[in-house]
Amino acid sequence: MLHAWKRLSTQVRFRNPWWEYRIDRFQLKSGKQGEYHYMHTLGGVTVIPVTDEGRILCVSQYRYLLDRDSLEFPGGGIKLGQAPEEAARGELSEETGFEARTLRLIGTFATDAGLLDETGYVFLGTCLIPKPAAADETEEFELVSLLPEEVDSRIASGGLFNGYALAAWAIAKPHVFALLAAAQPLSA
Repeated sequence: MLHAWKRLSTQVRFRNPWWEYRIDRFQLKSGKQGEYHYMHTLGGVTVIPVTDEGRILCVSQYRYLLDRDSLEFPGGGIKLGQAPEEAARGELSEETGFEARTLRLIGTFATDAGLLDETGYVFLGTCLIPKPAAADETEEFELVSLLPEEVDSRIASGGLFNGYALAAWAIAKPHVFALLAAAQPLSA
């Protein structure tokens, strides 16, 4: 069994509305001490919205750090006082103009366990109805509707490369295909 490190202290060095830069002092089982630098967030959400026609709604948006557009699933950070489902509903509406009558948590993942203490929550959204909401002033979205097979093709070609989206799709894909299979009439 692996040994947990003992946290001795936590210091917040920088804070903004989205995350904190923290430094922890820790002690190993051997008694040796050190410090660990990381970002703390309240978590993030991703929604895989599936239309009644079996299409997946994605968004293309400009990513400043990469200086390029990025094809992703709707999502974003959880704000103080928000539950993951509330954040997911807000992000879906802001980024796609739709609301999911049915929104189900289908999994979680660690976004980058070496740099962040963030948990990503993945939701499957179905029974979509129009419900536009204003996006943040720094965000601009282009809605892209894909068949599940096209999501896989975009991943294979490098057109969908965002790590959050890749992890979310790995969790969601079996749920999406099961949902679509259940919606198909049985052949005689």
